[in-house]
Amino acid sequence: MTLAGALAFAAGGLGALAITEASRSLGRLLPGAATRLAGLVEGIVRLGREGRDPGAAERRKLLLAGSAAGLGLGTVLGGPAPGAALAAACPWAVARLLRARRERYRVAVQAGVPAAAEAVADALRGGHSLRGALAEGARSSAGAAGSELRRLAAELEAGARTEQALEAMRRRLGSPAVDTLVAACLVQRRAGGDLAELLRDIARTLEEQSRLEREVRAATAQARFTGLLVVLLPLGGALLAELASPGFLAGLFGSFLTAWLVGIAVVLQLAAALLIRRMATVRW
Repeated sequence: MTLAGALAFAAGGLGALAITEASRSLGRLLPGAATRLAGLVEGIVRLGREGRDPGAAERRKLLLAGSAAGLGLGTVLGGPAPGAALAAACPWAVARLLRARRERYRVAVQAGVPAAAEAVADALRGGHSLRGALAEGARSSAGAAGSELRRLAAELEAGARTEQALEAMRRRLGSPAVDTLVAACLVQRRAGGDLAELLRDIARTLEEQSRLEREVRAATAQARFTGLLVVLLPLGGALLAELASPGFLAGLFGSFLTAWLVGIAVVLQLAAALLIRRMATVRW
């Protein structure tokens, strides 16, 4: 065997050994990485299901994971520049996702407040104090509102004052329905009165408000869809023009005048979309 053949044989053996060791290391790392990724996803899911915001450290990990994912995806698809752009945009997208999950939980709590108020009123009618009625209502309530009542009951059981626990729940949720429920409980503790009947009145009022809101949304659905369609029509027309004549969009930016007009059109379209969204929002 020549020297070159011996060296080639040794290099092949060392390469196979290196691949084997790398595979073993990757096999040890993958389960840990998968577990950490599942933990981050669970934090987002828990925010929409239980209303528990990720901590500061977990939020930083989510933002870094989003940025790394954007960098990798953008680099693979388009190169370093798109990768850097996606890496900068993904943390904003993650923050928007967390905000949307928090808003979804708040809406779910608000929808369940009438049933929770009825449950607390029934417990008050059964002879419980306010603290006991809140605990009983937590056991008989379901959904997001029930989860919040159980969290409130746990705080009361841990020794928190009733006023402090109710005020913490109000600040945490930022829901008008929860504000009304908390205000009724606090006023009754200070001034007295028939809290059970007041809670039933609140429940009936909130249910009527929810019904009216659904009717308003149904009545304005066609107008909102029409507004969205009008906003998207120019974009669809531009894409069709680009398909029919490749280079059409690039030609618009070939001169200052056309580029300036396109910029003004885009700004006006965005302003129209924001105004339509604002007018279509139902507020009470």
